[in-house]
Amino acid sequence: MDERLVLLERWLESSLRFGKFEITPASSDASFRRYYRVRYDNVSRIAMDAPPEKEDCRPFIKVAQAFSSLGLNVPHIFRADPAQGFLLLGDLGVQNYLDALNAANVEKLYGDALGALMVMHTHKDSRADRFPPYDRSLLMNEMNLFRDWYLEKYLGLALDAGQQQALNNVFEILISSALEQPRVWVHRDYHSRNLMVVEENNPGILDFQDAVIGPITYDLVSLLRDCYIRWPDEKVDAWVSEYYLRLRDNGVISGIDSTRFMRWFDLMGIQRHLKATGIFSRLNFRDGKSGFLQDIPRTLGYVADVSARYPELGGLSRLLAEIA
Repeated sequence: MDERLVLLERWLESSLRFGKFEITPASSDASFRRYYRVRYDNVSRIAMDAPPEKEDCRPFIKVAQAFSSLGLNVPHIFRADPAQGFLLLGDLGVQNYLDALNAANVEKLYGDALGALMVMHTHKDSRADRFPPYDRSLLMNEMNLFRDWYLEKYLGLALDAGQQQALNNVFEILISSALEQPRVWVHRDYHSRNLMVVEENNPGILDFQDAVIGPITYDLVSLLRDCYIRWPDEKVDAWVSEYYLRLRDNGVISGIDSTRFMRWFDLMGIQRHLKATGIFSRLNFRDGKSGFLQDIPRTLGYVADVSARYPELGGLSRLLAEIA
């Protein structure tokens, strides 16, 4: 028996006084959260199940309210019970960007996604403590997932002292680049699986509960160098250049030339892709979710290509060549 599902159904029946309703699995993600589509009275809602001992749904509520205040299209929260780990949310549909994207619509869909990102980057937030900081410790902990879960656990490698030092040196370069960037609201998982195609106020935005205050290029690289779909380098470069000009024209960045911005973008992508590779490996070994392993070659492909362009990242480029 699925005890959590039974509890959720009881919550819907008693707390919300639902009469007859239909509940079916909607999706799951790379956490312990599960989502169900609930249909009743010709209405469709999404019920989130976040087991309190494993997931805290209060950050989801906080970020949803903050993003919604900017006019971003996030699920409306109709009812929340953080103690039990249940939320009843608006339904943003069934078509995510990953399933919808093709050569004919990518400019339109990415244009919408970049427009929503610009809203996040151009608003002025007077509360410095709105979200946690994307600080040195968090950046380093994320990259160590690559070392611990991919290199050591997945590949079974024991790096020698020279390789360890080379990796540490690269990590420091990546952290320094991230910390010198303007700080903005960061969704932290702004990619094709978390963006929904909707008719009005596209895109619908999901999975934002880990939002932080951090580097301005983080969500940009999450979107444009997506772990789940890859576009030609010339397209990505053009999108980045156009976004840089929009930031400059809106006064978000000043005194920063396009070369420096692209370096920020490139190095931020390496940090994110090292983290993602480690997470994909951890999902396999710790959580029994092997499906993400198929995304590692694409993700590490970005790292190999970009690190080869920067001499200061030679230690990482050589390490990737050695383990290939």
